[in-house]
Amino acid sequence: MGRRMEIAWFTEMGFDGKINRQHKNMRTEYAWWVAQDAIHHNILKLQQLPNDRYDLGVIIIPKHVQRFMSFDTISELKRVCKKYAFMQEGPSWYFQSLPLDQSLWFFNIMASADFVLAHNDYDKNYYEGLLEKKCYINPTLMIEDPIDTYTLTHINDREGTIIGGNLVRWYGGFNSLIVANESEEKIHAPQMGRMEKAELQMEDIEHLPYMQWNEWVVRLSKFKYAVHLNPNSIGGTFYLNCAYLGIPCIGNIHANTQRICFPDLSVESNDIGKAKQLMKKLRKDEEFYLYCSNKAKELYLEHFAENVYKDKWNKIINNIKTND
Repeated sequence: MGRRMEIAWFTEMGFDGKINRQHKNMRTEYAWWVAQDAIHHNILKLQQLPNDRYDLGVIIIPKHVQRFMSFDTISELKRVCKKYAFMQEGPSWYFQSLPLDQSLWFFNIMASADFVLAHNDYDKNYYEGLLEKKCYINPTLMIEDPIDTYTLTHINDREGTIIGGNLVRWYGGFNSLIVANESEEKIHAPQMGRMEKAELQMEDIEHLPYMQWNEWVVRLSKFKYAVHLNPNSIGGTFYLNCAYLGIPCIGNIHANTQRICFPDLSVESNDIGKAKQLMKKLRKDEEFYLYCSNKAKELYLEHFAENVYKDKWNKIINNIKTND
């Protein structure tokens, strides 16, 4: 058996080290690092690490990049890592919304990588056309260990509708709200970073406080319906959390977690008419509701369980080794 590949991830987060499986705030990145047995460093740490320290380095470029442009990031990645990859964070087009110097810096890091990791097939096609290099899907993942399953709400006791974001274009929350009204249930929303404070004054929505990830999953389990018409193809953790819990979710067909786990509830993000029809059907047709709920849980296990993720990740690693 060959030597295990040493993998490091570089992001804007300020800590160095590995993530414990019981970490209460098990966001998607943390789940990846647990499954890969990878270590994390802040991007600035690259300047302090020795040559050829890691077999593979993966960089997630943050949305605010100025403080990371003070050194030759590409040269440092290549010095420290025998190979490096760029991992998508947010919409694939996001780098084009930055000031030109930052946009070009961002693009050069992608273009100089040995390969690219993307969230969805939709994004994979974009990156392969843009960069003319190999792109792999790094599936969204949940590490279930921090969840207290005894506190999850049973399907028969669920009520209310949750939308996946706030009423700004970035999240598509206004469209989600319009569709959620068809459920004839109380509507709830998380408080996301781009939310306008005025939204808190709306009586039509009850806003949830910020919670650690394990608390969020327990709270999410109380809802009967979910809608997330996010116009962007992104990681889709909301869709995946809903699938794990068996909460029927109407959402963007271009997000793999939504399209795979909820094939009967996936729409173009601006197809409000179809989304409304689906919500009405979920409300009126109990058999359809239970079918979507049970099917989502089955598809979650089939396509997104941790053992499935590890198999897919190992195939990526083997492809990299084969192409050396």
